Amino acid sequence: MELREYFAQAKAEGWAIGHFNFATADVLRAIVEGAMRAGAPCVLVGTSPGEAEFLGMAEAVALVQAARRSAEFPVFLNADHFASFDACKEAIDAGYDSVLFDGSRLAYEVNVIETQRVWQYAQTKRGSFMVEAEVGYLKGRSEVQTEVVIGRDDFTKPEQAADFIRRTGVERFAPVFGNIHGIVTKQEEVLDIEHLARVAAAIPDAYLVLHGASGLPDEQVVSAIRTGITNVHFNTELRVAYQRELKEELAEHPGQTTPYRYLQSADDAVRDVVEQKCRLFMAARIHP
Repeated sequence: MELREYFAQAKAEGWAIGHFNFATADVLRAIVEGAMRAGAPCVLVGTSPGEAEFLGMAEAVALVQAARRSAEFPVFLNADHFASFDACKEAIDAGYDSVLFDGSRLAYEVNVIETQRVWQYAQTKRGSFMVEAEVGYLKGRSEVQTEVVIGRDDFTKPEQAADFIRRTGVERFAPVFGNIHGIVTKQEEVLDIEHLARVAAAIPDAYLVLHGASGLPDEQVVSAIRTGITNVHFNTELRVAYQRELKEELAEHPGQTTPYRYLQSADDAVRDVVEQKCRLFMAARIHP
């Protein structure tokens, strides 16, 4: 099955596809193992611009293709929050399966035009390729922060979402409805599920994507899925789990110099987070 078919299945049955970022081969393997242990139908893995620069786009494609063959499991690669046509074009040409063009910081009309460019190029190159975009600025960074100020003016407007989908042709859409990037320590992150419902009603044929899910209570993630989210992005929680276990392992065994030994506990932590999240996404299913 192609990625688009998995999205259609998730939308019809009321569950969500997990999206997890990676920048190293060991983390990618841990993500795949976690998704498989959870019984997920597939998994979407991503590289941010920084992760893609660190790892290399060709290398990311090769690693995902190898993981897919080795595990005999559907693993798809997404270019996550690429903010220019040229960067998206490079990912498409490199062999990525999808791209999120992030024009949310652009003026609305410019965002529409640039998203159209990305979508049109993707269709001429590979017909199975999926393009995601967003309207509304998702604040925060993929790290631990004390607080991130967000107001209703930052939320995606339902009528603008409808206009955007009609004019650009993109299939996946990432709305802002209280979500932020990263984890906050002195602030309660609360999703406005009623606002999400209004966006979902305005663009009923689009696949809705929740970005910034790290740090959210499980019940909010489930509510979002049951309101129309078909793809959930986690990144910061994986980074925190990986770093925590790696620090503990090196502190406990300071003389250890063999990477595959001192990285194992960090990889196990990533695998466990992915497994728990994928089980959660499947548990939200409303149409067995």
